[in-house]
Formats: sequence, C-alpha cells, structure tokens
Amino acid sequence: MMKTIISVKNLVKNYGSFSAVKGISFDVYEGEIFGLLGPNGAGKSTTLEIMETLRDKTSGEVNICGYNLDKDPDNIKKLIGVQLQSSGYYPGLTLVELIHLFAGLYNQDVDPKALLKMVNLVDKANNKYKEMSGGQKQRFSIATTLINKPKIIFLDEPTTGLDPQARRSLWELIKSIRSQGTTVIITTHYMDEAEQLCDRIAIMDEGKIISLDSPDKMIDDLVNSGFERPKQVKAANLEDVFIHLTGKEIREE
Repeated sequence: MMKTIISVKNLVKNYGSFSAVKGISFDVYEGEIFGLLGPNGAGKSTTLEIMETLRDKTSGEVNICGYNLDKDPDNIKKLIGVQLQSSGYYPGLTLVELIHLFAGLYNQDVDPKALLKMVNLVDKANNKYKEMSGGQKQRFSIATTLINKPKIIFLDEPTTGLDPQARRSLWELIKSIRSQGTTVIITTHYMDEAEQLCDRIAIMDEGKIISLDSPDKMIDDLVNSGFERPKQVKAANLEDVFIHLTGKEIREE
C-alpha cells in the first residue's frame, strides 16, 4: 500500500475577495513524482508555496511527513528542498563555494564534489556560477535543493527556457533523484514533460482540481470518450527531429 507523505485537505487561499485556491484536497505518495498542472492563474503556484511554508493559507489542513503545517512548520522546512522558478546566486562564486555557503545555512556537512557528481557538474566545480549555461544553472539549482538531504523536493517549472536537449537531460536527473527515494513535486507547462515524468498529476483551473490521476489513465479516458486528434499522429515529433540532428546522445548542457 502506498504511504501518504503529503496530505492536503480543503485548502483555501483568499486575497481579499478573490479566492485563488478553492477548497482543494489531494494526497501525494512517498517516492512518486507528482505533477501540479494548470494554466496561469489556476492556483498551482500558490498551492505549492503554501506546502513549501512560503505562503500562509486562509483555511484547510496540510500535513507533510507527519507534521502539521500550522503546528510544525520548522520541522517541515528541515525535510523539504525547494527550487524556485528563478534562483539568485552570487555570480562571482564558484559552484563549490556556493555549496559551502548553502551548507552553512543548513548547518550540514556536505561533500561538494559528490553533490555535483549527482547532477553531472563535477567537472564544473571550480567554475563561477555566471559561467554556466542555462541547463547547467538549472541542474545546479536542483543540486542546492538536495543539500539538506530532503525527503521531498519541490520543482517549479524547472525546464522553462531550456533547449530540448537540456530539458531531456534534466528529466533524467529528476528520475534519478526519485530513484534514490526522494518524492518530487513538480509544476510545468510542458504536457510532454508531465507525461514523461509524473506518476500522477492534478490539473487545476480557477482554483480547483478538475482532474487527478495518472497521465495514462487521463489519456485513455479522453480517447474512450470519443476524442480524436484533428491531425494524424506521427511516430516522431519535431523535438525528436531536433535531438536527432543536433546529437543522438543527450549532451550535458
């Protein structure tokens, strides 16, 4: 039986008379990749920030790793890692220096080279952050979420702005992190990304969850409803063409 690691019950977030999150409930299971999807303004980032202890809720109950958000936010913070859409790092510091800085904030003993090896950046250990490519910066950002050895990491649109090869490289990294027992919560606007990575997804719109299931089950339900694509589905897509032409093996970006 799957063990629940996050439980959200009747979560509400109001801003004055505007309700951004309207009484949603869902569970996240230990060791899964769970996607929170929706159009801009759907309430997914607000939901994520509440779980991350970064934003106060109006009402409802959130329990993470057995701790209640209202009673034990400090204990929750010790067990999660958070990667935001845009992270600010001192550009003139090397990756090793930045890891030491973050490790000091967490009061953790960390082997920077071992951590960088996990995200395929050990050869960039002494490079300055400002010298990194977009994909490398994103992988380093994810590395910083692992410094405190979290049980759960939150990734908010981690591949936005990356080229197809860098995106797929990051997918493999996320899968690798999950394979080591870490639960991953991810938001993304790329449906192929959610389909490739997520065990289950919750689709939000106008502050409500309108569907929650595995990607395969959602697709099967749509097909069984009589849906047909207006265009013949091909065996490959344009992204496959790009990857094939620019390098059959995914480069380390």
